[in-house]
Amino acid sequence: MATPSGTRVAAPTPAASDSKDGPGGVYWFLKHFIIGPVLRVFFRPWVEGLEHLPTEGPAILASNHLSFSDSFFLPLVSPRPITFLAKSDYFTGSGIKGFFSKVFFTSVGQVSVDRSGGRASEAAILTGERVLRGQHLLGIYPEGTRSPNGTMYRGKTGLARMALEARVPIIPVAMINTYEIQPPGTVLPRLRRVGVRFGEPLDFSRYEGLEDDRFILRSVTDEVMYALMSLSGQEYVDMYASRAKELIAEGVAADATALTGPR
Repeated sequence: MATPSGTRVAAPTPAASDSKDGPGGVYWFLKHFIIGPVLRVFFRPWVEGLEHLPTEGPAILASNHLSFSDSFFLPLVSPRPITFLAKSDYFTGSGIKGFFSKVFFTSVGQVSVDRSGGRASEAAILTGERVLRGQHLLGIYPEGTRSPNGTMYRGKTGLARMALEARVPIIPVAMINTYEIQPPGTVLPRLRRVGVRFGEPLDFSRYEGLEDDRFILRSVTDEVMYALMSLSGQEYVDMYASRAKELIAEGVAADATALTGPR
């Protein structure tokens, strides 16, 4: 199976395929009749590079993460549904809000994962691979969390491991202006045009069989982050976004000057 750029993608056997992940009728109803039309009218999203998105077969969409609204605008412009690995908090809340949050994210095909690290990280990787075996597009934010200030931070290597083990391409996707319309902590988005820019698929088949080599995983991840930086035009700082948030909470600038300290 090939992507538009000619990248070969290993097709799973029927026994390995798991098609239960992914959105159902509620997703399409919300996209075409409820949420989608509203977003198109008020935010007039533009898209570039859509030809890089494969028309069939599995692939990982690796995106920068600037805003809660990223998970709305990226699926909006994609002709194919995208399954995201959503943090488990969206599925475990209490009360009426928690109930509707669980129903919404489940209905639109999002998959709950625990992001606490350790064994939870392993489970998240296995969940992502299951989605890919089902021939779906898997959406991942390599930084692991939203940028606190619009800067791009270091990617986590789970993305690389999934791509190598599932033998699928990674398509870098840059969200444009979503931080400006809804930075973290903002409830109501500002009205401003939003863009989505797809890059060429990245083929890492040259590393086949090396998915347990941490240096290879870091190299793959860094290559993806460089592609995202080039597509988005963001400043890149080589520290994790979680550490950046800690520094900002301490009143320290989470920029290149902070790299001399612990990360």
